[in-house]
Amino acid sequence: MPSEHKNLKQLDAQSILHPSTNAHDFAETGSKIIQSGKGIHLHDTDGNTLIDAVAGLWCVNVGYGRSELADAMQQAATNLSYYHTFTGMSNVPQIELAERLLSLAPKQMSKVFFASGGSDGNDSLMKIVWYYHNLIGKPAKRKIISRWQAYHGTSVATASLTGLPSFHKDFNLPIDGVLHTESPDYFRHANPGESELAFSQRRADELEQMILREGPDTVGAFIAEPVMGAGGVITPPEGYFAAIQAVTRKYDILFIADEVVCGFGRLGTWFGSEVYDIEPDMMTTAKALTSGYFPFSASFITEKIWDVIKQGSAKYGSFAHGYTYAGHPIGAAVAMANLDIIESEKLVDQSADVGAYFHQQLQQRFANDPFVAQIRGQGMLAAVQLMQDKDSKTFFAPSTKIAPQVTAECYKNGLIARPLPSVDSVAFSPPLVTTKSDVDSIVAIFEQSLRTVMQQHGL
Repeated sequence: MPSEHKNLKQLDAQSILHPSTNAHDFAETGSKIIQSGKGIHLHDTDGNTLIDAVAGLWCVNVGYGRSELADAMQQAATNLSYYHTFTGMSNVPQIELAERLLSLAPKQMSKVFFASGGSDGNDSLMKIVWYYHNLIGKPAKRKIISRWQAYHGTSVATASLTGLPSFHKDFNLPIDGVLHTESPDYFRHANPGESELAFSQRRADELEQMILREGPDTVGAFIAEPVMGAGGVITPPEGYFAAIQAVTRKYDILFIADEVVCGFGRLGTWFGSEVYDIEPDMMTTAKALTSGYFPFSASFITEKIWDVIKQGSAKYGSFAHGYTYAGHPIGAAVAMANLDIIESEKLVDQSADVGAYFHQQLQQRFANDPFVAQIRGQGMLAAVQLMQDKDSKTFFAPSTKIAPQVTAECYKNGLIARPLPSVDSVAFSPPLVTTKSDVDSIVAIFEQSLRTVMQQHGL
């Protein structure tokens, strides 16, 4: 390794508090520094070329190094580097983007609110839930129900929505008024002999019981990812969202669809809500909106909610919420160029086609593997469930950290996959430009890496 790269690692260790990183272990191991990227490949400062089978953090849908996005960024920055959108100020790129997004979004969506990321987007919708119910004279209707294993962000409010204990422990979270119902993880939580439909109905019944315990007049919203991401790539079992929506409608509870991971082609449709017949009142998107080239998010609300906000402003004054960088003209221009690529290269269709092939290859390679208990996912989103003995449903001991071991071996072999240690799974979400030939390489490297780790454990 060149001396300047060693120095970079030292500077990194001395200077940066990394997000979602074990600070103690990091002091020993140091960082991996990614230097450049093109297409689905990354290059690090140790000289490794890597297939990025995670698309950064589920977001680089059009791949790395797209000159179209760099050009859009430069042109926008040259024309208007920044101006705020408070007090009714606007800019051309955000207006054009809003119109385009509403043409793609579920038909009931009426207005778009821009921010800088998924956490900001979900945080904003939480505030709008409270604002809406206050304005319609139901201030007690402020509780929001999320699900265990969910991921909705890491701000104080959205980390509370997140249903992963590590995001709560020692942070004094969740905040008051955020509740968690059980996850739709059929693999882990179904009773013996219980069908998917029966399991889904049980989960809906549990949600209804929670609402009744709390009081329906105190519950304002329910939030869900169409497919759970960081919590395990958990796909909803048959009938799940139909049963859940029947409950939320019964008690006049707003449904928030968190499309931050699933939106813009990841599941082989523009939005995950299309796959599972979700009809949300509110919706958050981010990540693939700009393919990670610019921090940007778009949250959607229906006309019903907009009308209340408009009438409330007439009575009480301005909608007093927003961010310095909301509707940033550069971010909006990048999003437009990104959507151009997704549409012109038919990447949503490619996600459906190559995604089906990806799942087929995973099934063919691992359906009979003694250490793989399940392949799950949708489109270009997949997870491989690892298990010490799938016949007896025996998980690896948590101290084994089997998923991080497998992904570390993948990295050595030129593949970035994502460990999900809380569920002993390895996740994949390759860029949507990934080809079937690329899939063959991903699956082959993963298989080789898995075999190596199991042999190291004497299995």
